[in-house]
Amino acid sequence: MKISRLAWLPMAVLALLSNGCKPEAPVDELHDVAEPLVGSWTGDLPGMLERRQIRALVPYSRTFYFLDDRGRQHGLSHAFMEAFEDYVNAHVESGLLRVQVVYVPVTRDRLVPWLLQGRGDIIAANLTKTAARSRVMDFTEPLARGVNEVLVSGPTAAPIDRLEQLSGRTVFVRRASSFYESLQFLNRELESRGLAPVRLKEASPHFEVGDVLELVNSGVVEHAVADDYLAQFWARVLPDIVVHEQLALRSDAAIAFAVRPDSPQLKALLDEFLATHRAGTLFGNVIFERYLQDTRWVLNQGASDGYSVLEQKAKLFQQFGEQYELDWLLLLAQAYQESRLNQDARSPAGAVGVMQILPATGREMDVGDISVLENNIHAGARYLRWMIDRYYDDAAVAPTDRMLFALASYNAGPARVRALRSEAAEMGLNPDTWFDNVEYVAAQRIGRETVEYVHNIYKYHIAFSLIFEGRELAARDASG
Repeated sequence: MKISRLAWLPMAVLALLSNGCKPEAPVDELHDVAEPLVGSWTGDLPGMLERRQIRALVPYSRTFYFLDDRGRQHGLSHAFMEAFEDYVNAHVESGLLRVQVVYVPVTRDRLVPWLLQGRGDIIAANLTKTAARSRVMDFTEPLARGVNEVLVSGPTAAPIDRLEQLSGRTVFVRRASSFYESLQFLNRELESRGLAPVRLKEASPHFEVGDVLELVNSGVVEHAVADDYLAQFWARVLPDIVVHEQLALRSDAAIAFAVRPDSPQLKALLDEFLATHRAGTLFGNVIFERYLQDTRWVLNQGASDGYSVLEQKAKLFQQFGEQYELDWLLLLAQAYQESRLNQDARSPAGAVGVMQILPATGREMDVGDISVLENNIHAGARYLRWMIDRYYDDAAVAPTDRMLFALASYNAGPARVRALRSEAAEMGLNPDTWFDNVEYVAAQRIGRETVEYVHNIYKYHIAFSLIFEGRELAARDASG
């Protein structure tokens, strides 16, 4: 085996492989992070409309949901859910306040449990409809039909032209995948014929199809299983894998979104949406081509997955979050909303950098040249802290709402927010609570901009929190 084949693989991947990728009964530490962000709520579409959010469980993956080097969200799941958000708001009565899709990025072993436990409302994750899964959740009309699960081999594998030749060989597979179920079915068939079963080497639940196929390509593992359309895509990127299209472990499968059985109205709306957005429609074809024909997203791993670049910027948000006693991930989410983390951003009003600081505000914050990234983040953090201390340091205002009011003030100005709170009190609403109270007055008096500004930051905060925490847990698992 040539070392050069392994050199570009993530160290966490190699460490997990060397540790055997042994799955353990999960102590779901990510739940502790997610619970205050997404809560546990079950119900149907009317409750989601009232809450103004539909939570989409998505896998962090270079094809389905990922961040680029500016923290911008991309991927098949993201594209379909963004279109569904627009569809919801065009087809239901949402009033002044939009219903938003909130992304909850988690590993695949969490998708079904979190859906059923009420930590998400839709699984948007290239999920194969199976009989076992259909017993516990409802699938929408197919997003794609006619999908085959095919064998993929690497450069160290012996030739193979029949599935029975897998007898006694090892296949690398995630337990939570439909591929695992298909391989178990093959093993029952092999054993009924007196042949040795396929040895199933379990991949980490942190792995996506691309991660598994990278290991096959490197020669570290010999065989894996993948949906044919994903295997064909990755074969354009990974030169040493062989896709055995004639060796299908499951044929003519359907890929669909999944919802809880208590969400028939949500399922019905998704079915209506898919009638004009599934694979084969104009929208579906454009999105599938964007992410499964255009290999620029994955050709350069460092560029395609912007986490490493984002992580470098994150250190500055952590530094100033700690200095000013602010949630640094909320600060990061605000910067994403302001500028998509682009330090070169300039607004028509003259606001500068990732935090979109006006030069006059930058001078008042006295942190140095705000055209410098570090100073720009410093100025934004100091300004938020100043507004919280000056305007919202009130025991009647919960700590979370202090931050939400400060964010609203960052966008609309503290004087405007003070007036909105006074009017909320006059209307019998709670002037000390932003969501469902002062934000209603804001929507009536100044339109959606400030309301959506705060809500978007809240939404991005959830995604960033789960992505960063998930990566930390994966790295910790990899180190032993």
